[in-house]
Amino acid sequence: MSATANKLQEMGLNLPEVSLPAANYVPTQTIGNSLIVSGQLPMKDGKPQFIGKVGREFTIEEGQECARLCGVNILAHVKNAIGGDWEKIGKLVRLGVFVNAPEDFTDHPKVANGVSDMMVQLFGDKGKHARAAVGVSGLPFGVAVEVEAIFELR
Repeated sequence: MSATANKLQEMGLNLPEVSLPAANYVPTQTIGNSLIVSGQLPMKDGKPQFIGKVGREFTIEEGQECARLCGVNILAHVKNAIGGDWEKIGKLVRLGVFVNAPEDFTDHPKVANGVSDMMVQLFGDKGKHARAAVGVSGLPFGVAVEVEAIFELR
């Protein structure tokens, strides 16, 4: 078992089966040595979780939990794309974190830390990444957070 697979287990992260896209796009795209993962929602057992806005229906801490769930779904798609061989991951390059929040909410980076911290805990230095944390007026299904990612492949 790879170090990443061991760390996933140690962190109690059980990766779900990947879901099919809900529209006309692919969940991952490999270009050169980059693996791009489409925006992932906080889905669990095929159902959207965390319906509402961070800063209204959800606290920052709950927003962080939502962002982590998006990250778990990203990892499931990564695992699928690399055939389960975690050694193919060079590093996490970038995360884009979209936070559904009221217009006066300004703690988007704190919400994004939920997924960022998880990735650094999982991958160590290979998990340190560039990031955008953006506030939006709405997301698909009304969820609180959506996260996209770019990984470098070896």
